[in-house]
Amino acid sequence: MPRQVFSAREVDELMAAGAQLVDVLGPKEFARDHLPGAVNLPLKALDEESAAVLDRGRPVIVYCNDFS
Repeated sequence: MPRQVFSAREVDELMAAGAQLVDVLGPKEFARDHLPGAVNLPLKALDEESAAVLDRGRPVIVYCNDFS
């Protein structure tokens, strides 16, 4: 699957159009710093059950902001 990078403006536009924002960092990192409106689905725990919180009819923007 191709990787696509969006600008902040593009993310704002996608969010305004109904996209879902998913942060895949761990819970501690998410609690410390995440984008407004994001849901936390840690990559290490991502499975069908945890992904069930997402609306399959809406686009999903996944991000990971790990600078460590």
